[in-house]
Amino acid sequence: MLRWILGAREAQGTVEKSAALFIGEEQPKNCFTEMQVLKGHFDIVRFLVQIDDLRFASAGDDGLVLVWNVETGELLSELRGHMQQITAMTSYAYIKGGDTHTALITASSDRTLSLWDPDTGNRVQNVSDLQSSVKCLLVLDRLDTWVSGGNELCVWNRDFELQCKTVHHSDTGISAMVELPKNFIAAAMDREIVIFKLNVSGSDIAVMAMQHLADHQDTIRSLINVNDGLFASGSHIGELILWDSLNWTIQAYEHILWEESAGEGQSEVRLTNQKQVERSIQHMSSDGELLVAAVGSGLYVYNVPLKSVVAYRRIAHDSNVLHTMLQEDGHLMSCSEDGSVRMWELQDLPLPAEPASSGLFGMFGTFGRSSKQVCPPAKNLPEVSGLRSLELTGDLIGHSGAVQMFVSFKEKGLVTCSTDHLLIVWRDGELQSQLRSLAVLHKLEQNQGL
Repeated sequence: MLRWILGAREAQGTVEKSAALFIGEEQPKNCFTEMQVLKGHFDIVRFLVQIDDLRFASAGDDGLVLVWNVETGELLSELRGHMQQITAMTSYAYIKGGDTHTALITASSDRTLSLWDPDTGNRVQNVSDLQSSVKCLLVLDRLDTWVSGGNELCVWNRDFELQCKTVHHSDTGISAMVELPKNFIAAAMDREIVIFKLNVSGSDIAVMAMQHLADHQDTIRSLINVNDGLFASGSHIGELILWDSLNWTIQAYEHILWEESAGEGQSEVRLTNQKQVERSIQHMSSDGELLVAAVGSGLYVYNVPLKSVVAYRRIAHDSNVLHTMLQEDGHLMSCSEDGSVRMWELQDLPLPAEPASSGLFGMFGTFGRSSKQVCPPAKNLPEVSGLRSLELTGDLIGHSGAVQMFVSFKEKGLVTCSTDHLLIVWRDGELQSQLRSLAVLHKLEQNQGL
C-alpha cells in the first residue's frame, strides 16, 4: 500500500527482508489508505504527545517543539527555547478559570526544564542549570505535582518550584518511572527498580527510597503500569517481570529467548548449538489484561491474568521494534527501525495441536534466575495451551528512516514520527472520502439555496 507512490523500501542495515512477512499491495483489513506528510523538523523526531482531541506536539533532536492539528495537518505553533535535543516530553492538565487546560513539560540535554502553553506558544516557566539531563517525566495528577528523573529524582509543584530531590550515584541514572498506589513511585535504574515514597505533609513533600528490587540480570529497558495492581519491567536480555504494585513482590517471571536452530530436522537442539538473536525488550504496552512486548525484531503477547503467552512472532519486522500499541478486539500495532508501521491481529489457530508457523517462530524458555527464584522448567511455545497466531494485516510504508513511535487519534488518524525528520498522519481513506462527499453536498446545498 502506497508503494507505487513512494517506491519499495529496502530493509535498513544488513537484515534481509522476510518473504513470509511481505503482505503485498492488497491489504483489505488496512484502513489507512491516505497519508499526509508533515514537515517542520530538521532532525530526528523522537516524541509525540497528544494534547487534546485535535492537537498533538512533536519534539526531537533539533530542540523544537511543534504543535499540530491532526485533522488538517496545520502547524499551529513553534515552541522555541531549548538549545539542544529534547530528552523527554509529557502533557500536564491544570484548571484555569474553571476550565481544564493542557500544558506541555519538556526536558532537554541542555539541562533545562520548560513549561509551555500550547495555546499561545509561550514558555511559561523554565528551570536551568540542572545537575544532569532529565531522561523521563511523570505527572502525579492526584498530588498536583510532577517528577523528573535523571541522575536525581526531583519533585516539582505546578508552579515549577522544586519541592524535594534525592541524588543517586549512577552512570545511567533513572531511565523510566511509573506511579504506584499510596504515593509510591517505581523508578528503573540500570539493573534495579527503586521504590520511592512521597511523604506529603500539608504543602511539604519529602521523597525517600524505600526498597531496591535487584532481580533483573541486565539493564532494564522498559517499565510500565499494567493495571491498578501490577506493573511490569523488561530487560536487555529478554527478562519480563510482573510486580505487585502494593508489596512489590514478583508475580510472574518470563525469560524470552529468540533462537535459531543450527540445523534442520533436529528434534532437540541444545542451547550451545543455537545462535541467539537480539532479544532486548525495547518497549511494552498493556490494556490491563494483555501485555505486548517488543523483543528484538519480534513481538510477544502475554495474558496477564492467566500468566501465559498468547501469541508471538520472533521476526515481526526486519529490525528492532521500537514502539507497540494494543487496540480493541485483539488488534495491535508496532513500528520499527526498518521504517515500517505494522498492523497485527490475534487469530485462533486452525487446529489446537498444530504447531504455529515453526519456520517463523523461535523458542521460548522460562528459566530460574540464579538462586533468587524457583521458576517452572523450560517449555516450547507451540505446546502452550491457548496459543494463538499473530497475523500481519497491514504494512504502512512511508518513512525512509526508523519510526520512533506513534499516537492514535482513532477515527481521526494515526501519527508517526521518524529519524527522517518527518511526521506522517495516516487516515482512513474510505472515511475521508465520505467526509469529502458530505462537504461537497453541503456546499452545493448552500450555493443553490436548498
